[in-house]
Amino acid sequence: MFHQDVQAALAGYLVGLSLILAIGAQNAFVLRQGLRREHVGAVVAACAGSDALLILAGVGGFGAVSGAVPWLAEAMRWAGVAFLTVYGALRFRAALRGGEALMPAAGEKASLGAVLGTCLFLTWANPHVYLDTVVLVGSISAQYAPAGWAFGIGAAGASLSFFAALGYGARLLAPLFARPRAWVVLEVVVGVTMWAIALGLVVA
Repeated sequence: MFHQDVQAALAGYLVGLSLILAIGAQNAFVLRQGLRREHVGAVVAACAGSDALLILAGVGGFGAVSGAVPWLAEAMRWAGVAFLTVYGALRFRAALRGGEALMPAAGEKASLGAVLGTCLFLTWANPHVYLDTVVLVGSISAQYAPAGWAFGIGAAGASLSFFAALGYGARLLAPLFARPRAWVVLEVVVGVTMWAIALGLVVA
């Protein structure tokens, strides 16, 4: 039984890691906060905690809710489009300012509430996160019954380790981002990413 649990947990970790590696709005935000060294621990905890809740909900069979409330996915989709469009525009505006305005230590740091609010919205307003965690991980975990919970815990562990590495590992790039032009490029990349995801939601 123990061997079965370990095997399921490892499979869950690998599946969770493969789903989260793709660049997205959430990952771009965590990277940016890591480079700025603003509330990194809180951001990592918020992202990993949200994923863990959704994964465990999926393993527990919560995926049936999407079928019972058909309008919920559509409402979340358009809310995500609106938010990503505005947030992307803000990143382009920051890039246009250039210079010292984009230095990680420059200017007034954002409040914890503002950072967590943005982080949680990027997480919970993204319809794809429900597909990946609640639906996909939830359905795959059923194949590992009765060790489905071990699979879910492994997937949640992948989320935690990835966001921690992304948030705190970003500091290794600090010498590169000491150059204002590098921050301009980052802001443009994040802005393009946000708008690309928003467009993807529109045409989905």
